[in-house]
Amino acid sequence: MWTIGDKKIQAAGEDQNFTFLAKGVHFKGVVNSEGTIRIDGSLEGEVHTAGAVIIGEHAVIQGTISAAIVMTSGKINGTVTAMDKVQILKPGVFIGDVRTPAISIEEGAHFHGMCDMGAHKWVESETVNGSNVYELTPHREKVGTTDL
Repeated sequence: MWTIGDKKIQAAGEDQNFTFLAKGVHFKGVVNSEGTIRIDGSLEGEVHTAGAVIIGEHAVIQGTISAAIVMTSGKINGTVTAMDKVQILKPGVFIGDVRTPAISIEEGAHFHGMCDMGAHKWVESETVNGSNVYELTPHREKVGTTDL
């Protein structure tokens, strides 16, 4: 079980892989994993996992994160791609771009950047069927012409 502030995250399974970068650790490079990654130190580079990335309150990340779930209460300056969701928790600061189907920003957290949630199809882009289109020109003269 991991704790971010008052929030608790339960591990999905006991045999899941965990990677931990503790407070005071400074890492520069690429981290690849299949499990959960918890970062409480600083990282400059890339993080790639099929699991979750949990960024603690004192962590500083500069670079790219690609994961299923990203939860942060630390500082991120970069690009985040999450397959499931991104959560920015108080007192987190996220400067950069995010691509995810779901995002939540807790009151007291900060986000400055662009967010792409995959809504590439605009409602009006669908073709209009001619059967429900009516000509209103003949009715315009009748509207608002009452004799007083």
